[in-house]
Amino acid sequence: MNPFEACLSPSGRISPRQRRLLLLLWFPLAAAAADYPPVGVEMTLRRVSEHVYYVQGASGIATDNQGFISNAAAVVTSQGVVIVDALGSPSLATGFLALVRQVSDQPLRTLVVTHYHADHIYGLQVFQDQGAEIIAPAGFEGYLDSPAATERLAERRTSLAPWINDRTRLVRPDRVITEDTVLTLGDVSLRLGYLGATHSDGDLSVLVEPDRVLIAGDIVFEGRIPFTGSADTRHWLAVLEGLQREGLRALIPGHGPAASDPEAAIGATLRYLRYTRQQMAAAVAEMTPFDEAYAATDWSEFSHLPAFEATHRRNAYGIYLALEQESFQGE
Repeated sequence: MNPFEACLSPSGRISPRQRRLLLLLWFPLAAAAADYPPVGVEMTLRRVSEHVYYVQGASGIATDNQGFISNAAAVVTSQGVVIVDALGSPSLATGFLALVRQVSDQPLRTLVVTHYHADHIYGLQVFQDQGAEIIAPAGFEGYLDSPAATERLAERRTSLAPWINDRTRLVRPDRVITEDTVLTLGDVSLRLGYLGATHSDGDLSVLVEPDRVLIAGDIVFEGRIPFTGSADTRHWLAVLEGLQREGLRALIPGHGPAASDPEAAIGATLRYLRYTRQQMAAAVAEMTPFDEAYAATDWSEFSHLPAFEATHRRNAYGIYLALEQESFQGE
């Protein structure tokens, strides 16, 4: 019997007292719905292995697809559920959690944030309010404590309204990872690999054992142009080159479909970063202006990929400036 049925008299009529009780039950539900208005985009929970599920955002820029452009994963164990990344709005996070609840009623234990970028953290409050411990890599404060974080949230309250609204808040982690760490729930271990400043000011990966599934966050983009922003692409390349590949059965990137061939997925991001850095490094060495260098470069290997028009030129320019800075430091 649900709470509403319990309020009814045997005759099925509602007395004034019962009506007041119904209203008391209804208002919290209505308030929650107002906090997290449902999104109108398709979200499908995909199973990758015995314990690992994920949802895949669309390939696009931040405000496309009602903000659903990144991935999030769930690791379901006999002792509880661990979520990896929180999606780009509380509404998206609510939808994701509802899908997870269709496959497990185990308590929500932990949420691991691979990195602090808006499209991965705006859903954090949903999981925090469910009692999950929020774990994030050191370096998160480089984003969260910056004016850019406040400004971005204010902008998204307009560009992604009503799914991001005045009740959407920035959430700090409960626990900060500064070194490789192992979390164990039942017979499942999650190896958190601390990567330092890579794609963001602080990144980590999650290796799920015994499934041998790597949840890579945004150090790997599958089937689309990576977003480099202010990334340390030199370190990013080093991380990818040293990333564990042996025995992996699948890889879930921060964006794009899960890869059954992790080597190929890692290689695609590696090729993009290597090539862009090589071309911009040559331009910096020759003191060629960016516009001239960009126009003279053959980008055809990547120009067909989603987000190329929206992202690639800015990536190349940011890498060009970073390489200039690297050259000054070497003098």
